[in-house]
Amino acid sequence: MIKFDLNSRVAVVTGGAQGFGLAITERFIDAGAKVIIWDIDENEAKAAIDKVKSENLSYQIVDVTNFDLINKNLKEVEINYGKVDIFINNAGITGINATVAEYPLDEWNKVMNLNLNSVFYCCKAIVPFMIKNEYGRIVNIASIAGKEGNPNAGAYSTSKAGVIGLTKSLGKELADKNIAVNCVTPAAAKTRIFDQMTEEHINYMLSKIPRNKFAKVEELASLVTWLASEENSFSTAAVFDLSGGRATY
Repeated sequence: MIKFDLNSRVAVVTGGAQGFGLAITERFIDAGAKVIIWDIDENEAKAAIDKVKSENLSYQIVDVTNFDLINKNLKEVEINYGKVDIFINNAGITGINATVAEYPLDEWNKVMNLNLNSVFYCCKAIVPFMIKNEYGRIVNIASIAGKEGNPNAGAYSTSKAGVIGLTKSLGKELADKNIAVNCVTPAAAKTRIFDQMTEEHINYMLSKIPRNKFAKVEELASLVTWLASEENSFSTAAVFDLSGGRATY
């Protein structure tokens, strides 16, 4: 396993208590970073702390759809750690599986709020901290669905396409600074997010992956750790696929 250097770096990982977020958190800790998990579920956050067992790991209970809470908690991180170097926008939901014509309006808004609005809120809030610090790495976790669109997952696909667009815009805005903004578009991985999907939809996603297997959370964590490191001094406003051959562009 490649050992990336995140020594002296302070990272925030949203949705960091499980799935992709926890894998990223563990890899960051292994690379020497101090990590603050942002999660809405305190039981899951405590379980993550117990699993990782590191003095460099802590958590805050944060609703990332609330801009005021985001700002409040970022200020607390700065007070406690002096800076924020890395921010990972990972929190999200799949929403229900239904056609666009049958998609409930409240469910659509719920998915958009957590998957897209929250990423905008967090990016809007963190950028001034990184500009002041003259350093930053932002990685947004999107999805291959945001590039290709999955049937019966219109809200999820649209929200992730929005994350890709936001990443490209923000990355270009900050290109003259030592701040990199990139996103990753993984195919599905076997995490608890599968609990939100129908078996039919899970099988559909697998059928679209030429490698005929789901991604491993550790593979995504490795890519994200490089993107979050000082080694990545050039790539920004970019989209990195982890799709097992599914991506067509």
